[in-house]
Amino acid sequence: MTIIKGGSFLLGQTDPQRVFTPEDFTLEHKMLLRTAMGFVKDKVIAQMDDLEAKKEGLIEELLKGTGDLGLNGSDIPEEFDGMEMDKVSTTIISESIGWSGSFAMTHGGQTGIGSMPIVMFGTREQKAKYLPGIASGDLIGAYALTEPGAGSDALGAKTRADLSPDGKYYILNGSKQFITNSGMASFFIVYAKIDGQKFTAFIVDANSGGLSTGAEEHKMGIKGSSTRQVIFEDVKVPVENVLYKIGKGHVVAFNVLNLGRYKLAANALGASKYALELSATYANERKQFGTPIASFGMIKEKLANMAIKTYVTESMVYRTGGLLDEMMESLDTSGDDGGQVVAKGIEEYAIECSINKIFGTETQAYAVDEGVQIHGGYGFISEYTIERLYRDARIFRIFEGTNEINRTIIPTALLKRAEKGELPLQEAIDKFKSQIAEGNIVRQGEEGLVQAAKDIFLLTLDASHKKYGDGLRDQQEVVQRLADIAIQTFGMESALLRTLKSIENEGETKSKLKLSMTKAYINSTIDVLKYTAKETLTALAEGEELTQYLADLEKLTQYNLQNTVALKREIAAVISENGKYTV
Repeated sequence: MTIIKGGSFLLGQTDPQRVFTPEDFTLEHKMLLRTAMGFVKDKVIAQMDDLEAKKEGLIEELLKGTGDLGLNGSDIPEEFDGMEMDKVSTTIISESIGWSGSFAMTHGGQTGIGSMPIVMFGTREQKAKYLPGIASGDLIGAYALTEPGAGSDALGAKTRADLSPDGKYYILNGSKQFITNSGMASFFIVYAKIDGQKFTAFIVDANSGGLSTGAEEHKMGIKGSSTRQVIFEDVKVPVENVLYKIGKGHVVAFNVLNLGRYKLAANALGASKYALELSATYANERKQFGTPIASFGMIKEKLANMAIKTYVTESMVYRTGGLLDEMMESLDTSGDDGGQVVAKGIEEYAIECSINKIFGTETQAYAVDEGVQIHGGYGFISEYTIERLYRDARIFRIFEGTNEINRTIIPTALLKRAEKGELPLQEAIDKFKSQIAEGNIVRQGEEGLVQAAKDIFLLTLDASHKKYGDGLRDQQEVVQRLADIAIQTFGMESALLRTLKSIENEGETKSKLKLSMTKAYINSTIDVLKYTAKETLTALAEGEELTQYLADLEKLTQYNLQNTVALKREIAAVISENGKYTV
């Protein structure tokens, strides 16, 4: 089977049967979902007050609990006591843990950025030393990249590593900021510059002399997780604890962040479903003027929009999980460099990982905000869970590279791949230009609108690159808008492909709600993309050139919109009846 190239969704068509969806879950996937959700509800949510109060020993207890169930070792090879699950399974775990508030950050630090550097880039000795303990929960990992003065500029790190005179150790000096799990970590993945120049990753044991942590940060949300500054004062790190290659720390950091972004999107999906469930239940129970507020039109629309965005997120996340699994199946990971082979495979979908992270976390932000609004004044009271979800959600758009940083990745990575000959970008641009030359293109149905979205992106990208060339990367306002068009296009297509696959496999009657959600989302979004393109083109050109661009845009966007108000009423009715997210 030919591997689908990362970013290629913008350039051509995808067979719906090639897309993985939640409807494709195996029996094992469903059992894993029940196990993970059972633990979250019975062990984490049930103890949320104690967790938020940082009850001593509770985090360690919970991590050992997830370890006992195999939820810590999903990405760890079996030879190092891991479960070595497929990526869809790790996605199911991440989504389930996403319901658990601050514990999602703790668990993510353990199973993602805190351990994947060793899984992907560690030596056999390093893996044997650390991975079994990570899988069981006996060891707790933390990822120390961010610095007080660096922020998103990871390569601007000031933490320094110097080789000791006897050549046995690197001496680390510096500090890291906002480090998750730092209060109880057994080890840290630390990035420092050897001789102040060579950006390198290290495994640093927490009990090393000269390593200390600051006080717990008083955070807006995720209060149950540990977040501290980590300080290095002449910390001796054995040379065998260098992770991967000297001067190649950026390879470790950026490859790990790709998977971290994807898993964070799955966390956000779980949180969005939780917010919708709380909101639908409250709207059914809360009465105003003798009537449940779920029957009011504006509340219906809020519930419908929350459900639609969640459906799109779910479709994107599991589509990407399927892509990752197809990639993993094509790779030979049997050698000692198997982890690096995996990292390279995941890197193929760096664009999709950033898209998932942005869309997922912004859907979560929307869901918790509307959730508070549906709860009214009670949504502002800490006794109601939605208040905590609202606070917890804010950090998601900052973690794993801010959403702004992730937006810059999408168009620039696409152009870079095209320049290397990895994607037929120019061919796709030439194709839509020839269609424009032939006259108006009437788009029929949702499939036509998805194609219109792709053409809107290609038109805008072509105009942007024509004006700025390689300097486009520095035009952040333009890059942001290009990214937004690409993100929404992936969302539109992912929902559509899932729905078409469902109709093909289960029939239109069983797929009715999916179809309504897909139609509502695509028809509500296409004009937003058209306006974004028009705004961008107006910033790129003027006079006759601008007139021609806008005329071309009109030719690409001839369509008839659906009645989205009626569709959303249908969706809200189903959500209210079930009292939770359902498809």
